[in-house]
Amino acid sequence: MPDPAYWETFFDPHCILSRLGCDGSRRNVVEFGCGYGTFTISAAKIARGTVFAFDIEPEMVELTQARADAQGLSNVAVSVRDCCENGTELDDQSIDFVMLFNILHIEQSLELLREASRILSSSGVIGVIHWRSDISTPRGPSVEIRPSLETVRDLGDSVGLDSSDLIELDCCSWHWGLTLRRQSFRKARSP
Repeated sequence: MPDPAYWETFFDPHCILSRLGCDGSRRNVVEFGCGYGTFTISAAKIARGTVFAFDIEPEMVELTQARADAQGLSNVAVSVRDCCENGTELDDQSIDFVMLFNILHIEQSLELLREASRILSSSGVIGVIHWRSDISTPRGPSVEIRPSLETVRDLGDSVGLDSSDLIELDCCSWHWGLTLRRQSFRKARSP
């Protein structure tokens, strides 16, 4: 990971969260791979409940917790955890918004999506962003392992999630975005 100040120049967290549906109506939120807490902190200022932030790296967890503490955010719960191997230990359908930001290039992306789907409430949303592979970007994993929008849609479908159309992230031009919802929720709302 680059220097935190440099890293945060790549994102407008409030704009991205808003575009993907994380707003004041959301209660509990999860971020898989919280890194420096860039999105965790912004989500904690929006959510009405707890923001659960997980990362496999203890240093990232410590940094995110320190940032939450420094801003007086008491609704952040940060844990060192390999969620692909061990899940989150959160209750089924207990989360209103899940952040899968710049993480679905991992080898166990299907397992991560399964866990996200398991904890997602019936009306919840999974927000996904990832580095684009059709343009040159200043950071991100190698282009060869970046997931495409179609790949994420297919993975989501395999675990019972429907996807939105591409969401324009003009506040973050190096990324694409989309949302995933439970198929039963979409079908229930269809005419």
